[in-house]
Amino acid sequence: MQVGGSIIYRAIMAAAKLNEAEFRRIAHSHGDAGKTAFEALDGRTQPKPFTLCQSRDFFEALQKARGPVAKIDLLQSQLARLSALEGQYLVKILSGDLRIGLREGLVEEAIARAFEAPLDQVKQANMLLGDIGAAAVLGLRKELHRAELSIFRPIKCMLARPEPTAEAIWERFADQKSPLVYAEDKFDGIRGQLHRDARRVEIFSRDLKRITDQFPELSERARGFDVDLILDGEIIAFEDGRRLTFFDLQKRLGRKTDGPDLFPTSTAEVPVVFVAFDLLWLNGRSLLKTQLRERRELLRDLKVPAQFQISEVFPARSAGEIERIFRHARRRLNEGIMVKDPESFYLPGSRGMVWFKLKKELATLDVVVVGAELGHGKRNRVLSDYTFAVRDEATGELLPIGKAYSGLTDAEIAELTEHFKQNTTAVHGQYREVKPDVVLEVAFNSIQRSTRHASGFALRFPRIKAIRRDKNADSIDTLEYVRELAAQYAKSSVDSY
Repeated sequence: MQVGGSIIYRAIMAAAKLNEAEFRRIAHSHGDAGKTAFEALDGRTQPKPFTLCQSRDFFEALQKARGPVAKIDLLQSQLARLSALEGQYLVKILSGDLRIGLREGLVEEAIARAFEAPLDQVKQANMLLGDIGAAAVLGLRKELHRAELSIFRPIKCMLARPEPTAEAIWERFADQKSPLVYAEDKFDGIRGQLHRDARRVEIFSRDLKRITDQFPELSERARGFDVDLILDGEIIAFEDGRRLTFFDLQKRLGRKTDGPDLFPTSTAEVPVVFVAFDLLWLNGRSLLKTQLRERRELLRDLKVPAQFQISEVFPARSAGEIERIFRHARRRLNEGIMVKDPESFYLPGSRGMVWFKLKKELATLDVVVVGAELGHGKRNRVLSDYTFAVRDEATGELLPIGKAYSGLTDAEIAELTEHFKQNTTAVHGQYREVKPDVVLEVAFNSIQRSTRHASGFALRFPRIKAIRRDKNADSIDTLEYVRELAAQYAKSSVDSY
């Protein structure tokens, strides 16, 4: 529906007739958009009946509305006629935070039972349509057999299973008579699914959202294809004949601030390219049941317009060759490699045993936590988001270098929540400054200079490997060491060209 945080928060503020300062106070006290809506709307609306049929009409109208102003007006008008509780759940639906513990697999089973259909048929229809609701409609009509891949209806991306080493990946293929695998660079960008025919071009994200308008130059260039097709690939930053980093792509995508996304952030026009690594549909023919080897041959034969590239395939016949290809991929400034079975079919939404990914962190840092925030979704009542710092040896100052919220167990997060609550030194909305006495080992994929943090550096994909209970703040890594790592990373980037 193309309704982001900025639209939701502006609509809530208008419906509740709150000034910006008061709304920010409410928003900062919660780590959840739905709870923010409840407190903001409570006692400030004129509730009227809102039936299921009316909700369907509202969502359809919201989807059809063009531009943020039209969507804000429509959402504000509806929120003003809802109770605080209804508004809370409407916002949860729009923000994707409505979690009721019902997995998609259980919904598929329910559809199969309700309409007396084979479960495999339901799963197949959902896989091809990328929409469990559409699969349910076909089940109701006894038409599950009609589900098929069609242009301009995105499907879920096929996923890869992570493995820690080249040897672990090779073991997966050891039983083949003549083992051969395809290795490809794993690019540091965003997944994209491009649909093109003679009249129209659309680009969809990994979560099936339309992102065509974010990359108008790609959609325009895609008109240069001389066939109708659906491509799976990666959108990456690319300029002057060389790949840039995800840090550069972020400038194009825009970044949310630490607070509620009240106002749209400006984006810098960073050049991008679409790197295609799979062909799913060609001139009316679905290729999902075609082996990767043939799909790759068809992809290679395409006439590719400017700003489009085809990712290179590197055949490998041993763990040693996979490791060698991985090292070369890292020198080319990529995250790692994908390793695929040439005989594999394309399985939408599946993370099976035919595609694997090999990534290794650049290094790890021992850092100290200097700030903690409430998490989101099911973690909105615990302090699960941690800002961490390294030490400037010259001044002794602790300088933030990043933020991480993954890698710890629920038990560890609960333990740290109690610790940080007891050791809070200052509170700024939902952000707490805390006593710097918890040391974490943090892994990451790359490092680059950035003005976002006081250290002058930012980490790509930071995640917590461990709580270092054996260390204190005096033994954390230094800013000088960070500079050395950044220099090594920059040198490897230059050496790859």
